[in-house]
Amino acid sequence: MANSGSPPVIITRPLAQAEALAGRVRACGRMPVLFPLLDIQPLPDQAALRARLAALDQYALAVFVSPNAIDAAIAAMPGWPGAMPRGVPLAVMGEGSRAALAAHGITADGFTIFSPTDRQRTDSETLLPELDLPALRGRRVLLVRGESGRELLADALRAEGIEVEPVAAYRRAAPVLDDAGKALLRRLLDEGGEWVITSSEALRNLRDSVVDVLGEGGVAKMQRQALIVPHARIADTARALGFTSILQTASGDEGVVAALQSRA
Repeated sequence: MANSGSPPVIITRPLAQAEALAGRVRACGRMPVLFPLLDIQPLPDQAALRARLAALDQYALAVFVSPNAIDAAIAAMPGWPGAMPRGVPLAVMGEGSRAALAAHGITADGFTIFSPTDRQRTDSETLLPELDLPALRGRRVLLVRGESGRELLADALRAEGIEVEPVAAYRRAAPVLDDAGKALLRRLLDEGGEWVITSSEALRNLRDSVVDVLGEGGVAKMQRQALIVPHARIADTARALGFTSILQTASGDEGVVAALQSRA
C-alpha cells in the first residue's frame, strides 16, 4: 500500500518508459504520478534509419544515446533483435539504456556492450574512456539518436580520427497539456511532491508549462518542489532555474529507488 503520509513521486519520463519505474515506486510503498515532460514521437520518414540499421554489420561500433533510441531502432527493424548482427559492439550511456537493451533480449551474454562504469555520472564524457579509441580510428561508428542533442560524443570521436555517422531515430517534443493536464499540474504544485527528472530538457519543459498555466508567478511555487535527478548536469540546470531541493542519485532506476527508500 502507498504511504499516505509521504508526498507523491512524480515521474516525468516519456510514458513508454515511465510505468516500469512507477511499479518500483509502488513496491516501495510510495504513490507514483505519471506526468510526462517529454513526448517521444516516431519520425514520419524512417527510410534513412532503416537503411543505416540494415547495414549495421558494416560499422565498427553502434552507439545508442538513450532508451528511446534503442526502442525506436528495434521498432524500425522487423526481425530485430533476433536478426541483429552480433559481431558489432554496442555502446550506451547509462543504466537506463542497458535496461532497455535487456528488455529486448540484448545482453552481455550475446553482445559486446560498452557503458560507463561510474554509475554516479553516465554520459558521453564517461563513455569515451570505456571505448578502444585507437582501434576505432579510420573506421565507421553509427550514432543512433534523436533529431537534436549534444554533439560532444560525435565531435570527440571525430577528433580521434573516427568516422561518425549520426542517424535520427525519433524526435522529442514538449507535451501539450490539455485541461486535465493543466489541472493536474496545478494540483501537484499546490500539494508538493518529489519530481523524478531525468533530462535537462524535461526540466526546461516543466518551467515553460508552469509559465503557460500559472504565469511567471507560478515559477516560485515550482522552485520549491523537491527534485530527484540522476546526473550532475541536470542538477546544474535545476540550480540555474532556481530550484533549491535537489537530490542527485546514481544512474538508472536503482539510484532513484535507493533515494526513495532512504527517505522512507
